[in-house]
Amino acid sequence: MDALMQWLQPFSNTLDDPKALQLIFASMLGLAIFALLIAVTFVVMGFSDPLRQRLRKLETSSAGAVTGEAGASQWLGPMGERLVPTEEKSKSRIARELQRAGKRSPGAVNVFFGVRLLLTVVPPILLLVLLVPFVRLDPVFSMVMVAGSAITGYLLPRFWLERTIKRRTRLLRRGLPDALDLLVVCSEAGLGLGAAIQRVARDLEISHPELAEELHLFGLQTRAGMDNKSALRDLEERTGVDDIRGLVTTLLQSMRFGTSIAMTLRLFAVELRDKRTQEAEEKAAKVSTKMLFPLIFCVFPSFFVVALGPPLLGAMAALAGR
Repeated sequence: MDALMQWLQPFSNTLDDPKALQLIFASMLGLAIFALLIAVTFVVMGFSDPLRQRLRKLETSSAGAVTGEAGASQWLGPMGERLVPTEEKSKSRIARELQRAGKRSPGAVNVFFGVRLLLTVVPPILLLVLLVPFVRLDPVFSMVMVAGSAITGYLLPRFWLERTIKRRTRLLRRGLPDALDLLVVCSEAGLGLGAAIQRVARDLEISHPELAEELHLFGLQTRAGMDNKSALRDLEERTGVDDIRGLVTTLLQSMRFGTSIAMTLRLFAVELRDKRTQEAEEKAAKVSTKMLFPLIFCVFPSFFVVALGPPLLGAMAALAGR
């Protein structure tokens, strides 16, 4: 503890000096302006390079993005292009997470890092330029607020990505039982696996659009020449859902050993239904334990006041009368 206080002593002395605080504030403002100039330089370099302009046009046309998203990617992509990790493992991991979040455009990784750079640089600059000079705040609080806005802007895209992946995973798991029932009906009617998946994708476009999009992409891959096994592996990797991974494994084993696809789908649908029932029973069993906390901290105090309040007041009055 004494060593920590001795290590923090120079910082406390610095914060007590107004000139040192002004110097620190000026340094932070200079660093923020320098970071903004670097971001503007990245944007200008990205716009001025004809090769990158041509590649972005091809990526936009192949991805079929809407006008607003295409415009955003054109000026956010160059900002994040310099920040993309050079390691192929890290880059592929982020690209896979963006795919699981539903962002499959070729420039999604660049746009992600461009948004992160924008949210990291712009809010601190706005605070330093618009709020701090006109509002009388403590210098230490101003520096903490600027640093906190930069850290929040850096972490916010990651938080959004994780939330989007969880939401999309939940929607895919919710639509899988209906898709399995339709697949069983189509397979027993005589359709092959590819034709059955395409038919189910058309039927689920309104009720479960996320799962229908994944199945439709599977159909496009098979029609483009990819075999069913590779397309199923890509579906498993692209979604990252445990139930879909189990379905893909079951179908691959059925193809390998030559068993009936319809019977395999029916058995897996029964197993998935039992698994969902067990999950529902487990959640129902946890309700009684979870209800203890609101009962103890919210219901019981008011019940005790209503039930024991009048007798306590009468006892206090009787003791005061004696």
